[in-house]
Amino acid sequence: MTVRHVPAGGRDASTSNPANDPASTAASTADIELPLLVEAIFRKYHYDFRDYATASLRRRLSTAMTRFGCGTLSQVQDRVLHDASFFPVLLDYLTVQVSEMFRDPAYFRALRLQVVPLLRTYPSLRVWVAGCSTGEEAYSLAILLREEGLLPRTIIYATDINPQALKQAEAGIYAIDRIAGFTENHRRSGAPASLSNYYTAAYDRAVFDKTLRDHIVFSDHSLATDSVFAEMHLISCRNVLIYFTRDLQDRALALFEESLCRQGFLGIGSKESLRFSRHAERFDVVAASERLYRKKVEA
Repeated sequence: MTVRHVPAGGRDASTSNPANDPASTAASTADIELPLLVEAIFRKYHYDFRDYATASLRRRLSTAMTRFGCGTLSQVQDRVLHDASFFPVLLDYLTVQVSEMFRDPAYFRALRLQVVPLLRTYPSLRVWVAGCSTGEEAYSLAILLREEGLLPRTIIYATDINPQALKQAEAGIYAIDRIAGFTENHRRSGAPASLSNYYTAAYDRAVFDKTLRDHIVFSDHSLATDSVFAEMHLISCRNVLIYFTRDLQDRALALFEESLCRQGFLGIGSKESLRFSRHAERFDVVAASERLYRKKVEA
Protein backbone atom coordinates (compact mmCIF):
# COMPACT_ATOMS: atom_id res chain seq x y z
CA MET A 1 0.00 0.00 0.00
CA THR A 2 1.31 3.48 -0.92
CA VAL A 3 1.12 6.03 1.85
CA ARG A 4 0.90 9.71 0.82
CA HIS A 5 2.47 12.09 3.32
CA VAL A 6 0.19 14.94 4.42
CA PRO A 7 2.07 17.64 6.33
CA ALA A 8 0.84 19.17 9.56
CA GLY A 9 -2.02 21.49 8.71
CA GLY A 10 -3.73 18.88 6.60
CA ARG A 11 -2.71 19.99 3.05
CA ASP A 12 -1.67 17.37 0.57
CA ALA A 13 1.94 17.96 -0.56
CA SER A 14 0.95 17.25 -4.15
CA THR A 15 -1.36 20.27 -4.19
CA SER A 16 0.97 22.62 -2.33
CA ASN A 17 3.93 22.12 -4.67
CA PRO A 18 3.96 24.87 -7.36
CA ALA A 19 5.41 22.37 -9.81
CA ASN A 20 2.13 20.45 -9.66
CA ASP A 21 0.04 23.56 -10.30
CA PRO A 22 -0.95 23.60 -14.00
CA ALA A 23 -0.96 27.42 -14.13
CA SER A 24 2.51 27.57 -12.59
CA THR A 25 3.79 24.92 -15.01
CA ALA A 26 2.36 26.82 -18.00
CA ALA A 27 4.00 30.05 -16.88
CA SER A 28 7.31 28.30 -16.41
CA THR A 29 7.08 26.74 -19.86
CA ALA A 30 6.43 30.13 -21.47
CA ASP A 31 9.42 31.58 -19.61
CA ILE A 32 11.55 28.88 -21.22
CA GLU A 33 10.00 29.20 -24.67
CA LEU A 34 10.37 32.98 -25.10
CA PRO A 35 14.19 33.19 -24.91
CA LEU A 36 14.45 30.10 -27.11
CA LEU A 37 12.22 31.77 -29.71
CA VAL A 38 14.13 35.06 -29.81
CA GLU A 39 17.43 33.18 -29.94
CA ALA A 40 16.11 31.14 -32.88
CA ILE A 41 15.09 34.36 -34.65
CA PHE A 42 18.53 35.84 -34.07
CA ARG A 43 20.39 32.78 -35.33
CA LYS A 44 18.15 32.20 -38.32
CA TYR A 45 17.45 35.76 -39.50
CA HIS A 46 19.93 37.95 -37.53
CA TYR A 47 17.18 40.10 -35.99
CA ASP A 48 18.04 40.64 -32.36
CA PHE A 49 15.07 40.85 -29.97
CA ARG A 50 16.98 39.33 -27.05
CA ASP A 51 17.12 42.61 -25.13
CA TYR A 52 13.62 43.81 -25.91
CA ALA A 53 11.33 44.23 -22.91
CA THR A 54 9.77 40.87 -22.05
CA ALA A 55 6.29 42.22 -21.29
CA SER A 56 6.13 43.99 -24.64
CA LEU A 57 7.29 40.92 -26.55
CA ARG A 58 4.73 38.77 -24.78
CA ARG A 59 1.90 41.10 -25.77
CA ARG A 60 2.95 41.20 -29.40
CA LEU A 61 3.51 37.46 -29.61
CA SER A 62 0.17 36.76 -27.97
CA THR A 63 -1.51 38.69 -30.76
CA ALA A 64 0.57 36.85 -33.36
CA MET A 65 -0.28 33.45 -31.83
CA THR A 66 -3.98 34.20 -32.14
CA ARG A 67 -3.53 35.42 -35.72
CA PHE A 68 -1.58 32.33 -36.80
CA GLY A 69 -3.44 29.73 -34.73
CA CYS A 70 -0.41 28.79 -32.66
CA GLY A 71 -1.18 27.44 -29.19
CA THR A 72 2.37 27.82 -27.88
CA LEU A 73 5.51 29.82 -28.52
CA SER A 74 7.19 26.55 -29.47
CA GLN A 75 4.77 26.29 -32.39
CA VAL A 76 5.72 29.83 -33.40
CA GLN A 77 9.41 28.84 -33.19
CA ASP A 78 8.80 25.77 -35.35
CA ARG A 79 7.30 27.93 -38.07
CA VAL A 80 10.11 30.50 -37.76
CA LEU A 81 12.67 27.76 -38.34
CA HIS A 82 10.90 25.75 -41.02
CA ASP A 83 8.61 28.13 -42.96
CA ALA A 84 10.55 30.81 -44.83
CA SER A 85 7.37 32.76 -45.62
CA PHE A 86 6.34 33.00 -41.97
CA PHE A 87 8.98 35.25 -40.43
CA PRO A 88 8.46 38.36 -42.61
CA VAL A 89 4.82 38.36 -41.51
CA LEU A 90 5.71 37.72 -37.86
CA LEU A 91 8.16 40.64 -38.01
CA ASP A 92 5.24 43.05 -38.40
CA TYR A 93 3.98 41.88 -35.01
CA LEU A 94 7.40 42.08 -33.36
CA THR A 95 8.07 45.63 -34.50
CA VAL A 96 5.68 48.39 -33.49
CA GLN A 97 4.35 50.24 -36.53
CA VAL A 98 2.29 52.87 -34.75
CA SER A 99 3.08 56.41 -35.79
CA GLU A 100 1.56 59.58 -37.16
CA MET A 101 2.77 62.81 -38.68
CA PHE A 102 3.77 65.51 -36.19
CA ARG A 103 2.95 63.17 -33.33
CA ASP A 104 3.14 65.11 -30.04
CA PRO A 105 2.98 68.56 -31.69
CA ALA A 106 4.69 70.20 -28.69
CA TYR A 107 7.84 68.25 -29.58
CA PHE A 108 7.91 69.69 -33.09
CA ARG A 109 7.05 73.15 -31.79
CA ALA A 110 10.04 72.95 -29.44
CA LEU A 111 12.21 71.92 -32.38
CA ARG A 112 11.05 74.99 -34.31
CA LEU A 113 11.60 77.42 -31.46
CA GLN A 114 14.61 76.03 -29.60
CA VAL A 115 16.57 73.82 -31.98
CA VAL A 116 16.09 75.22 -35.49
CA PRO A 117 17.70 78.62 -34.65
CA LEU A 118 20.88 76.77 -33.70
CA LEU A 119 20.70 74.41 -36.68
CA ARG A 120 20.73 77.49 -38.94
CA THR A 121 24.35 78.08 -37.94
CA TYR A 122 25.52 74.94 -39.79
CA PRO A 123 26.30 75.04 -43.53
CA SER A 124 24.85 71.54 -43.97
CA LEU A 125 22.74 69.28 -41.77
CA ARG A 126 22.49 65.57 -41.10
CA VAL A 127 19.43 64.22 -39.28
CA TRP A 128 18.82 60.65 -38.14
CA VAL A 129 15.31 59.31 -37.49
CA ALA A 130 15.99 56.03 -35.69
CA GLY A 131 13.10 53.57 -35.72
CA CYS A 132 11.28 55.44 -38.47
CA SER A 133 8.51 52.83 -38.89
CA THR A 134 6.43 53.70 -41.96
CA GLY A 135 7.99 57.13 -42.36
CA GLU A 136 5.59 59.58 -40.74
CA GLU A 137 8.22 61.20 -38.52
CA ALA A 138 10.79 61.44 -41.30
CA TYR A 139 8.31 63.29 -43.52
CA SER A 140 7.27 65.47 -40.58
CA LEU A 141 10.87 66.58 -40.06
CA ALA A 142 11.35 67.11 -43.79
CA ILE A 143 8.28 69.36 -43.88
CA LEU A 144 9.35 71.26 -40.77
CA LEU A 145 12.83 71.82 -42.16
CA ARG A 146 11.41 72.97 -45.50
CA GLU A 147 9.16 75.44 -43.70
CA GLU A 148 12.19 76.74 -41.83
CA GLY A 149 14.27 77.03 -45.00
CA LEU A 150 16.74 74.31 -44.01
CA LEU A 151 15.72 71.29 -46.09
CA PRO A 152 17.84 72.14 -49.19
CA ARG A 153 21.01 71.66 -47.10
CA THR A 154 19.76 68.63 -45.12
CA ILE A 155 19.99 64.87 -45.50
CA ILE A 156 17.63 62.84 -43.31
CA TYR A 157 18.62 59.24 -42.60
CA ALA A 158 15.49 57.26 -41.69
CA THR A 159 16.19 53.76 -40.37
CA ASP A 160 14.22 50.75 -39.17
CA ILE A 161 14.67 47.00 -38.91
CA ASN A 162 11.46 46.15 -40.75
CA PRO A 163 11.94 46.05 -44.55
CA GLN A 164 8.20 46.17 -45.24
CA ALA A 165 7.84 49.30 -43.10
CA LEU A 166 10.75 50.90 -44.94
CA LYS A 167 9.12 50.08 -48.27
CA GLN A 168 5.92 51.80 -47.17
CA ALA A 169 7.91 54.75 -45.85
CA GLU A 170 9.76 55.21 -49.11
CA ALA A 171 6.47 55.24 -51.02
CA GLY A 172 5.21 58.17 -48.94
CA ILE A 173 1.57 57.15 -49.34
CA TYR A 174 -0.90 57.25 -46.46
CA ALA A 175 -4.62 56.56 -46.07
CA ILE A 176 -6.68 59.68 -46.69
CA ASP A 177 -8.65 59.17 -43.48
CA ARG A 178 -5.47 59.81 -41.48
CA ILE A 179 -4.83 63.21 -43.03
CA ALA A 180 -7.22 65.16 -40.79
CA GLY A 181 -5.26 64.05 -37.72
CA PHE A 182 -1.95 64.78 -39.43
CA THR A 183 -3.20 68.24 -40.39
CA GLU A 184 -4.27 69.13 -36.86
CA ASN A 185 -0.93 67.97 -35.44
CA HIS A 186 0.90 70.01 -38.07
CA ARG A 187 -1.11 73.12 -37.22
CA ARG A 188 -0.43 72.71 -33.49
CA SER A 189 3.29 72.35 -34.16
CA GLY A 190 3.41 76.03 -35.14
CA ALA A 191 3.35 75.48 -38.88
CA PRO A 192 3.17 78.66 -40.99
CA ALA A 193 1.16 77.00 -43.80
CA SER A 194 -1.24 74.15 -44.49
CA LEU A 195 -0.15 70.52 -44.65
CA SER A 196 -2.09 70.27 -47.92
CA ASN A 197 0.83 72.03 -49.60
CA TYR A 198 2.86 68.84 -49.27
CA TYR A 199 0.62 66.08 -50.61
CA THR A 200 -1.77 65.21 -53.43
CA ALA A 201 -5.02 63.45 -52.60
CA ALA A 202 -6.17 60.70 -54.96
CA TYR A 203 -9.14 58.48 -54.14
CA ASP A 204 -8.47 57.03 -50.68
CA ARG A 205 -4.78 57.95 -50.52
CA ALA A 206 -2.55 60.94 -49.92
CA VAL A 207 0.76 60.92 -51.80
CA PHE A 208 3.43 63.14 -50.30
CA ASP A 209 5.62 65.37 -52.43
CA LYS A 210 8.50 63.48 -54.03
CA THR A 211 10.79 66.44 -53.46
CA LEU A 212 10.58 65.67 -49.73
CA ARG A 213 11.84 62.14 -50.39
CA ASP A 214 14.79 63.57 -52.32
CA HIS A 215 16.24 64.57 -48.95
CA ILE A 216 15.47 61.29 -47.11
CA VAL A 217 17.58 58.13 -47.24
CA PHE A 218 15.68 55.10 -45.98
CA SER A 219 17.89 52.31 -44.69
CA ASP A 220 17.90 49.14 -42.60
CA HIS A 221 19.55 49.61 -39.21
CA SER A 222 19.27 47.81 -35.86
CA LEU A 223 19.90 49.66 -32.60
CA ALA A 224 20.62 46.26 -31.05
CA THR A 225 23.44 45.19 -33.36
CA ASP A 226 24.54 47.92 -35.78
CA SER A 227 27.04 50.74 -35.40
CA VAL A 228 26.92 54.53 -35.39
CA PHE A 229 26.00 57.14 -37.96
CA ALA A 230 28.72 59.78 -37.77
CA GLU A 231 28.34 63.53 -37.25
CA MET A 232 24.59 63.91 -36.89
CA HIS A 233 23.25 67.32 -35.94
CA LEU A 234 19.90 65.98 -34.77
CA ILE A 235 18.81 62.46 -33.82
CA SER A 236 15.12 61.78 -33.26
CA CYS A 237 14.29 58.39 -31.77
CA ARG A 238 10.84 58.54 -30.26
CA ASN A 239 8.76 55.80 -28.66
CA VAL A 240 11.36 53.15 -29.42
CA LEU A 241 13.42 52.96 -26.23
CA ILE A 242 10.35 52.04 -24.15
CA TYR A 243 10.38 48.61 -25.83
CA PHE A 244 14.00 47.90 -24.80
CA THR A 245 15.53 46.55 -21.63
CA ARG A 246 17.73 48.96 -19.67
CA ASP A 247 20.90 47.44 -21.17
CA LEU A 248 19.65 47.88 -24.72
CA GLN A 249 18.50 51.43 -23.94
CA ASP A 250 22.02 52.21 -22.77
CA ARG A 251 23.49 50.68 -25.91
CA ALA A 252 21.21 52.80 -28.11
CA LEU A 253 21.95 55.98 -26.17
CA ALA A 254 25.68 55.29 -26.45
CA LEU A 255 25.21 55.01 -30.24
CA PHE A 256 23.36 58.31 -30.30
CA GLU A 257 25.93 60.11 -28.16
CA GLU A 258 28.75 58.84 -30.35
CA SER A 259 26.85 59.64 -33.57
CA LEU A 260 26.09 63.24 -32.62
CA CYS A 261 28.37 66.05 -33.65
CA ARG A 262 29.67 68.48 -31.07
CA GLN A 263 26.62 69.87 -29.24
CA GLY A 264 24.23 67.92 -31.44
CA PHE A 265 20.59 67.43 -30.42
CA LEU A 266 18.69 64.32 -29.32
CA GLY A 267 14.93 63.91 -29.12
CA ILE A 268 13.19 60.93 -27.49
CA GLY A 269 9.59 59.94 -26.77
CA SER A 270 7.26 61.57 -24.27
CA LYS A 271 7.28 58.45 -22.07
CA GLU A 272 11.05 58.04 -22.24
CA SER A 273 13.80 59.65 -20.18
CA LEU A 274 17.57 59.89 -19.91
CA ARG A 275 17.33 60.30 -16.14
CA PHE A 276 18.36 56.78 -15.16
CA SER A 277 20.65 56.10 -18.08
CA ARG A 278 24.41 55.69 -17.76
CA HIS A 279 24.65 58.45 -20.37
CA ALA A 280 22.47 61.07 -18.70
CA GLU A 281 25.41 63.22 -17.65
CA ARG A 282 26.56 63.52 -21.26
CA PHE A 283 23.53 65.63 -22.21
CA ASP A 284 22.07 68.99 -21.23
CA VAL A 285 18.30 69.43 -21.13
CA VAL A 286 16.92 71.70 -23.86
CA ALA A 287 13.19 71.15 -23.26
CA ALA A 288 12.39 68.79 -20.41
CA SER A 289 8.71 68.09 -21.07
CA GLU A 290 9.35 67.60 -24.79
CA ARG A 291 12.35 65.31 -24.10
CA LEU A 292 14.85 67.33 -26.10
CA TYR A 293 18.53 67.22 -25.12
CA ARG A 294 21.87 68.55 -26.33
CA LYS A 295 25.18 66.74 -26.22
CA LYS A 296 27.55 68.35 -23.75
CA VAL A 297 30.87 69.79 -24.77
CA GLU A 298 33.68 67.56 -23.51
CA ALA A 299 35.86 69.15 -20.91
